[in-house]
Amino acid sequence: QVQLVESGGGSVQAGGSLRLSCAASGTTDNNYFMAWFRQGAGKEREGVAIANSNGWARYADSVKGRFTIYRDNAKNTLYLQMNSLKPEDSAMYVCAANPRVSIPWARPSEYNYWGQGTQVTVSS
Repeated sequence: QVQLVESGGGSVQAGGSLRLSCAASGTTDNNYFMAWFRQGAGKEREGVAIANSNGWARYADSVKGRFTIYRDNAKNTLYLQMNSLKPEDSAMYVCAANPRVSIPWARPSEYNYWGQGTQVTVSS
């Protein structure tokens, strides 16, 4: 069983930055795919970014050039550096993981393990 715990959310003004963290436990295998999803009020869950342990990563078009996903394999932790934040980035950000992920990677059904989420609010 894999446990995922997110942190780092908060309130920030447009143009600001936040870094989210997702600490994974319950597995010693770093070969999981790990991803960030977000869900705004009244919206469907959206895939934001995904990364594997070897540096491969993919991003949603809406965040390319502004967000960076990366992993610290020694700490078993996933990060999401978010820069140039916009009000439309406001959402609950949730970490997800799975040993295997098919393409397209942004389908929530691809992931068996989910965290509880951390709220990000961007004001204009």
